[in-house]
Amino acid sequence: MAKLTKETEAILTDRFGKDSIIALATSVDGVPYVRNVDAFYSDSAFYVLTHGLSGKMKQIEINPTVAIAGEWFTAQGQGVNLGYFGSEENKKIANKMRAVFAQWIDNGHNDFSDINTCILQIKLSRGVLFSNGTRYDIDFA
Repeated sequence: MAKLTKETEAILTDRFGKDSIIALATSVDGVPYVRNVDAFYSDSAFYVLTHGLSGKMKQIEINPTVAIAGEWFTAQGQGVNLGYFGSEENKKIANKMRAVFAQWIDNGHNDFSDINTCILQIKLSRGVLFSNGTRYDIDFA
């Protein structure tokens, strides 16, 4: 397994550095759960706008080990609740999310006055990426 390179980072950013649907898998007590989430990739992590009391966040609280799958990419990592979307410490990533998710973020589905509206960071540890017939085994650590 090779460290993340400029080439693989560029492929991931091109493919997922925008509004992207990925599958997110969690597991509690040996029972797997999978759902599609709206996310984007930046700096070895995916970011998801979600609700802190959702099933996925409750599962991640119990077991933070997660897996994802997207366009010719699978990976494992850790789910981290970064906390309230509107907090000062999340301002930089929240602004990026507002830009990336501009088409829908303010459509009334999200309640930004609710402190449970949070940012899920999926910190990647390892993954497999396919691009132009080449397999890349990536160590994000």
